[in-house]
Amino acid sequence: MSGLTIPLLTITNFNDKQNETKKIVIIQARIHPGETNSSWIAHGLIDFLIGKDLIAYSLRSKYIFKIIPMINPDGVFMGNYRT
Repeated sequence: MSGLTIPLLTITNFNDKQNETKKIVIIQARIHPGETNSSWIAHGLIDFLIGKDLIAYSLRSKYIFKIIPMINPDGVFMGNYRT
C-alpha cells in the first residue's frame, strides 16, 4: 500500500438545525481501479448535489451525503485494474 489518503466528501445543508436526525446516504466510487466510468458518475453526482437546482436543494435539506469518490486510490496510482 502506498498510503494515499481516501477522500470523504460531506454534502448537506449545513445551516439546517435538523442535521442530527437526517438519514445518511453513503456513496462509493472507483472501488476497482479500472472503473473509470464510476469516477465520471461520482463527478456528475457531486456537481448536481452542490448545484442550485431545487431538487438538489431539497435533497441537501433531507439527507447527509457521504461520498467517497475514489475508495481505492492506491490501486489507481499503481495502475492496477481489479486489485
